[in-house]
Amino acid sequence: MSSPKPIRALYTDFKVFSGTANPALTKEICDALGCPLGVIMIKGFADGETHLQIQENVRGADVFLVQPTCSPVDHHLIELLLMIDAFKRASAERITAVLPYYGYARQDRKDRPRMPISAKLVASLLETAGANRVLALDLHAAQIQGFFDIPVDHLYAAPVMVEYFKGRYDRGALAVVSPDAGGVERARAFAKRVNAPLAIIDKRRTDANVAEVMNIIGDVRGKHCLMVDDLVDTAGTLVQGVDALLGQGAASVAAFATHGVLSGPAVERISASPLEELVITNSIPTSGPAAKCPKIRTLSVAPLLARAIQSIHQGGSISTLFID
Repeated sequence: MSSPKPIRALYTDFKVFSGTANPALTKEICDALGCPLGVIMIKGFADGETHLQIQENVRGADVFLVQPTCSPVDHHLIELLLMIDAFKRASAERITAVLPYYGYARQDRKDRPRMPISAKLVASLLETAGANRVLALDLHAAQIQGFFDIPVDHLYAAPVMVEYFKGRYDRGALAVVSPDAGGVERARAFAKRVNAPLAIIDKRRTDANVAEVMNIIGDVRGKHCLMVDDLVDTAGTLVQGVDALLGQGAASVAAFATHGVLSGPAVERISASPLEELVITNSIPTSGPAAKCPKIRTLSVAPLLARAIQSIHQGGSISTLFID
């Protein structure tokens, strides 16, 4: 995806800042926009409290604050809330929280008694802190947008994925697979873009991070299967899905997930599985073991986010960046 033209401020100054979660991605976004990275001092007290100070004037500025709430999730979330509060008290005209990864998104409903709806709580915290709008990438459930009473722009990494996989398989040889019923909409939209059939893995989750594959809905025999999901955490679901697809006669299996959480034994499981390739994005920093794994490839979403930021600042449409 081509980079946008250098940004030009309109009714306010334009500033992009980064927390400590993924400064490399923010630097790529700034390079794509042709703007400098804002200066903010972030350090911690001995007891773990976060202390920060904005190092430049932001009065009347249109501020974009890039911070995925990835591991350690709670630390990066608190850091984000403190930064938003600091910009609000420094009289920024508008504060957009750019969330390449929205932590707690998987806890978006009460599926058992006496449980919190954590995704809603995080939305309320962002609003209370002073965010004026949110730019998110591949939310676990699109309905999370409804938890906010401020504008939310929800991007998908599908354009980046389509560009990467374009022409890699012969026409008619590819099948797009949803790893569960909840991801069918995402997988169907991608299958439509590449003109491929859709298959669904019917699974039953017995506990958090534990899933049991039940059966495959759709014909995958002789197909090169591409599993499409929003994130890969411990990779248990992924490797079970690979085994199930190959057991149903699939010729090969690759996977794409926007957010490479890759916690616990994920990298070891992927390395030991017959999975051909896992493609992730840099919405979350890639860990050392994952970066060294020959089966894991990372694509950049910086140009996609940069174009969205430019359009938001200039009051333009970003609908061309949405998935159909």
